[in-house]
This record gives sequence, structure tokens and C-alpha cells, in this order.
Amino acid sequence: MRHQVSGRHLGRTGAHRRALRRNLAASLFEHGTISTTIEKAKFVRPFAEKLVTLARDGSLHARRRAIALLQDRNICEVEDGEPVKVTTVVKKLFEEIGPRFAERNGGYTRIIRLPLRRIGDNGQLAMLQLVGEAVTSSVRTAAPAEQPVVDVTEQTSIETPQQLSTESGDQTPAEKTTVMNEQDQPATEESVDQKEPSEQGEEETASETSEDVSKDEDSQNKNE
Repeated sequence: MRHQVSGRHLGRTGAHRRALRRNLAASLFEHGTISTTIEKAKFVRPFAEKLVTLARDGSLHARRRAIALLQDRNICEVEDGEPVKVTTVVKKLFEEIGPRFAERNGGYTRIIRLPLRRIGDNGQLAMLQLVGEAVTSSVRTAAPAEQPVVDVTEQTSIETPQQLSTESGDQTPAEKTTVMNEQDQPATEESVDQKEPSEQGEEETASETSEDVSKDEDSQNKNE
């Protein structure tokens, strides 16, 4: 029976739980936000807020208490392929994080549940971060497709139907009518020329018939 036994064991021994708590708190102070399971986030949150309260005090005694609880570690950056020490976790906690929460009485961290689950045991993931940090989600989403940028400053020239017809080699309706008229004029002249000989032939035939009629009349008068 678990009478008067509080806290989360997390399936670990006491030494393992203390090491886990220190590492998670140090990573939180170093990066400002960490992603872990919801149970671990709830386990380390009270410990991290107590350390921030010590950082708000800022005294030498509070710094020694924080080092005893957290076990100070270095924060390094890689330069030319080699790690270079920049600061320590306790120094950042007392010089940057503590003064930032000087006007805040508690509630220095927040837990945000993530839609992802851990591969293996399907554990619920959560994000533990300091208040004031930008809320960033670790959900993997597809990158949006790049859309072509249209330059609005460019002036678009609107082409008239005449310009389009000249570029494509087509003729405008006015040009087509003039060409048709030019083609029709020689045809009419030729038709007139063709009609003139026919009219002359008709006149000749009419004169010949009149002469024949006069000759027949003369021959009839002689016979009488």
C-alpha cells in the first residue's frame, strides 16, 4: 500500500530521477523550451520554478543553493569545429532569467500539449517552456508551395485588333474590301470588252436581214 508516498516515480530509482530532473531543468534554462512527455514535464515543472525563485533572489546564498540542486554545467557554441564555452546554466539563470521574472510572482513556465505521440510506447508529448518565449510547435508540416511573384510595376500594353492582325499577318476588314474592289475592277472591264463584240455581231446580223428583206421586195416587184 502506497500510504504517504507522493510524487512520480517514473519507473526509475531515486538517483535516476534526480539526474533526469537536473538534466531537463538545465536544458530548459539553456534553450528556453524543451519537448518531452507530459508526465516528465509535470515532474520537472515545480523544480524549475523553485530555481527561478532562487534566481529572483540573486543573493550568494541563493546561487549556492541553485548550484547544489542543479549541478552547474557549461553552455558551449561550436566555432571552427571546436566547442567554445560561452557561459554556464546557473550564470544565465541568475543574470538573464531571474531579472526577467522580477515582477512576476510565480507561474514562470507553461506546458503545451502536442498532437504528436512518441514512437514506441505512444506516449503523449508536450512542450515545456518559459513564459515569454515564442510559442513554436514541433509538428512537421509540409512546406508551402512557392507562388510566382508578379511584378505590379510593369506596365502591360494592351494590343488593339489592328496591331494583332498586322503582327499575325492577317488583313483588317478595310484592307480586305479594298483588295476585293481592286480585284473586281479588271473583271468588269473584261466583261465589257467581252460584251462589245457580241453587240457588234448583233448589229451586223440585223443589217444583213434588212438587206435581204429589201432584195426580196425588189425581186417581187420585177416579177409583177
